[in-house]
Amino acid sequence: MSADRPQPSPAEHVLQIATGYILSSALQVAAQLNLADHLAAGPRTAADLAHAAGAHADAVYRILRILAMVGIFDEVSPRTFALTPAADVLRKDHPQSVRDMAEWMSEPMHMRVYADIMHSAKTGQPAADHALGMPVFEYFRANSGVSDLFNRAMTNFSAAVIPAVLEAYDFSGIDLLVDVAGGHGHVLMSILQTYPRMRGVLMDVDHVIAGAQPKIAAAGLSDRCEAVVADFFASVPGGGDAYIMKHIIHDWDDERALTILHNIHTAQEGKASAKVILLEAVIEPGNAPDLGKIIDVEMLIMPGGRERTADEFKALFDRAGYNLTRIVPTQSPLKVIEAARR
Repeated sequence: MSADRPQPSPAEHVLQIATGYILSSALQVAAQLNLADHLAAGPRTAADLAHAAGAHADAVYRILRILAMVGIFDEVSPRTFALTPAADVLRKDHPQSVRDMAEWMSEPMHMRVYADIMHSAKTGQPAADHALGMPVFEYFRANSGVSDLFNRAMTNFSAAVIPAVLEAYDFSGIDLLVDVAGGHGHVLMSILQTYPRMRGVLMDVDHVIAGAQPKIAAAGLSDRCEAVVADFFASVPGGGDAYIMKHIIHDWDDERALTILHNIHTAQEGKASAKVILLEAVIEPGNAPDLGKIIDVEMLIMPGGRERTADEFKALFDRAGYNLTRIVPTQSPLKVIEAARR
């Protein structure tokens, strides 16, 4: 909120939070109708945008108006809208686009699950299991449309994060990098493109790997990047000098996270300087705004995992046979967390 605007009263503050799902739903509409893309060439009327998107003119105006109220779009003249910096990153072709991630976080399935958040509050168990009738990753397998959006969102978030990771962390000296549950491979492919002598293994479940293989080929990396189907709760591919995971350990409670780390530890047998590299949020104490604190609740109600503090990561690694060696900040919401095998 800008300094020249009056601060909300306590009641207004509470009601802003209570009505947040309305803004989230409006953002879902803007993303699905590609309104930001339609504004890329300059301001347009709401009626013109609605016609281009195949939607209702007055409804689109009212949705754009509420988003403009919070700085996403700008009503530059009556019923005419332009992009703001926040709206600009909703464009599909923006280099820092968050369009797919915004659509995923406001997807109707999320609304169904969050309607059951009290189940998590009272039991500590995922609301997703209760609302969907199955664990969320099983739901993805059974619902290809939601699964595709999830994978696009994870690629979208990786694209926003990996430049900052590559700037902050030196991956040199790694001959074979294994990306555990690496989705469609954006993180691994970005690292391989930056380090042309490195080889990689992308590991995930079958339906995800099926979507990753064409992307690896399109990037010209088929000769240096192998795609492998595996279940990390059973085993991971062996031989890696380092194993990287972006936003994987946070999906799971400590016991299931330990199973993954123990399987990596076994796969690194005989590797003298083997490492595990996590790209995760690290929760700091205090009341400061932190995306990780928001995603922590997402982990509670969706897969049943959690975001962790530095001390919690250290304790987890110690139990898995690793020493936490360093935590490297990046110019993104995630840090690079490095551990060495004992």
